[in-house]
Amino acid sequence: TEKLDKEYDDKPGNGRRLMYGLNDSPPWYLCFAFGMQHFLLSVGGIIGLPLMLAPKLCMGNDEVGNQGRAYVIGTLFVVSGISTILQTAFGCFKENATFLLLRLPILQGSSFAFLAPIISTLSLPQNVCPAPLPFGSFNSTETLYNDTDGAITQGSMAVAALFEVVIGATGAIGLMMKLIGPVTIAPTIALIGLDLFAVAPHHASTHWATALFAVLILSSQYLININVPFPSYNRKRKCHVVWAPAFKMFPVLLALICGWGLCWILTATDYLSPDPDEPSYRARADIRLSVISSSPWFRLPYPGQWGAPTVILSGVIGMFGGVLGSTIESVGDYYACAKLTEAPAPPTHALNRGIMMEGLGCILSGLFGTTTGTTSFSENIAAIGVTRVGSRKVLQTAGFLFLIMGCITKIGSVFVTVPEPVLGGLFLVMFGMISAVGLSNLQYVDMNAPRNLFAVGFSLYMGLAVPEWVKVNSDQINTGSSSLDEVLTVLLSSPMLVGAFLGCILDNTLPGST
Repeated sequence: TEKLDKEYDDKPGNGRRLMYGLNDSPPWYLCFAFGMQHFLLSVGGIIGLPLMLAPKLCMGNDEVGNQGRAYVIGTLFVVSGISTILQTAFGCFKENATFLLLRLPILQGSSFAFLAPIISTLSLPQNVCPAPLPFGSFNSTETLYNDTDGAITQGSMAVAALFEVVIGATGAIGLMMKLIGPVTIAPTIALIGLDLFAVAPHHASTHWATALFAVLILSSQYLININVPFPSYNRKRKCHVVWAPAFKMFPVLLALICGWGLCWILTATDYLSPDPDEPSYRARADIRLSVISSSPWFRLPYPGQWGAPTVILSGVIGMFGGVLGSTIESVGDYYACAKLTEAPAPPTHALNRGIMMEGLGCILSGLFGTTTGTTSFSENIAAIGVTRVGSRKVLQTAGFLFLIMGCITKIGSVFVTVPEPVLGGLFLVMFGMISAVGLSNLQYVDMNAPRNLFAVGFSLYMGLAVPEWVKVNSDQINTGSSSLDEVLTVLLSSPMLVGAFLGCILDNTLPGST
C-alpha cells in the first residue's frame, strides 16, 4: 500500500500545489483542526433546511417544537457523519493500472433538491398539522410530528433513495448523462432556488437590517481580499499571528456569527420589541433560550425514532425528483473535487460508486428521519481549493466530528436559537447562488440557437407557472382515483420535476444540437 501511495504522490503536480494531498495523513492535531473547519463551514447550510421545514412538520415555536428541532438537527449531524465516512471510505474512486484507490474527500450534508418535493407532499390535505394545543398536551416530541415526518421523511424518502442506489450499482448513470444535458440541468437546478423566492423574505422581513447585514458578510465579494489575524503556533516560529482570508474561507459561518451577534446587541438594548405580536419580536435572540436548558446533554439518534416508517405513493414519486436533482449536482461535484485534489478525472464506474454511496446516505436519512436527503457539499469542495488541504483523512475526521456533535443535543439546541432574520439573510444568498449555479450550465450551450432558447425558457417558465396553478386549483385535479390525484398533485407542484421533465423531453426531441 505504501508503494502504491508513493507512485501516486510522485506523479508530476501532486503535492506541489497542495499542502496535503489525497493520500497524505496530516498530524492528528492538524486533522482535527482541518476537520473542524469543514464541520463549521457546512453547519450553516445543514441547519437551514430542517429549521425551514419545522412548521410544515408541526414543530411550532413552543418548547416541545423547539426541542424537536434540536433533535432533528442532531440527527442530521449524525447521518451526515455516517454518509461522509461511507463516501470517503468506499465512494467515488479511480482505479489506475496499479489498482490504486483514490477515494475523493467529499463531505455529505442536507440537500435542497429534496425541499420542493417535501413541501409539495406536506401540502396535501391529509398532512395538514393539527390545531395547536397547550404545552403538555402531547406525550413527547415524537408524537408532535410523527404523522407527517414518519410518512414523508422516513418511508417515502428511503424507498425513493433505492433508485439512486440502483442507478449507481447498475452503471445506469452513464446512460442518464447521455440523456440529461445542460439544457435539462440548467432549469432543474435553477428552479430549486427560484421556487423559494418567498421563503427568504418571509424570514428576513422580521428585521431587514439584520438580514441585509448577514447578506453583506455572506456574499463576501466586497470582503474577499481582507485578511484577518489568527493566532498560530509551530516549532520553528513558536507563537505568532497568521493572516488568512477568513471571509473567503468561512462566509456562511461568519455571516451566522455576525448576524447573531447583532441580534444579541439589539436584544440587550431593547431595540427589538418584547411584544410577541410585533414582527421584530421574532428577531430577538432570547426567545428560544429555554430549549437549551430543557434539552438533554446526550441523545443517540436511531432509525425509526419518530415512529414506524410508512410509505405513500405520492411521496415516493415526489422524492424521485429530489434524487434526480441531487444526482445531477453530485456528478459535477465529483469532477470538481478530483481537479482540486489533483487526482485523475473520475471515470464512469467511479461516478457509479459515488452515486451508490449517496443513495445509501439518503436511505439512512429517511430511516433516521432527518427531514431531507444527503448530497455532496460544494462549499467544502471549494474549501479544498482555498486551504490547499485535499487529504481524505481530514474529511473522515470531519465525519467523526459530525457523529460526536450530533449526539450532544445541547449543540443542536444552540442552533435552534438562531434568529429568523439571520436565517433569512442566509437564505437570500444561498437560494440565489443555487439558481446561479444552475444557470451557469448554460455556458456549455449555444444560446444563440432558437431551439435552446425555447427549451430553457419554456422549461423555466412552466416550472414556475404550473406549480403555482396547482396550489390555487388543486381541487381541479380529479381523475376519479384519490391515489392518482395525490401523485399528480405532488408531481405538478414540484417546479424542479416539471422543469426537468420538459427540459429533458425538449432537449432530446427538438431538431438541432445544444
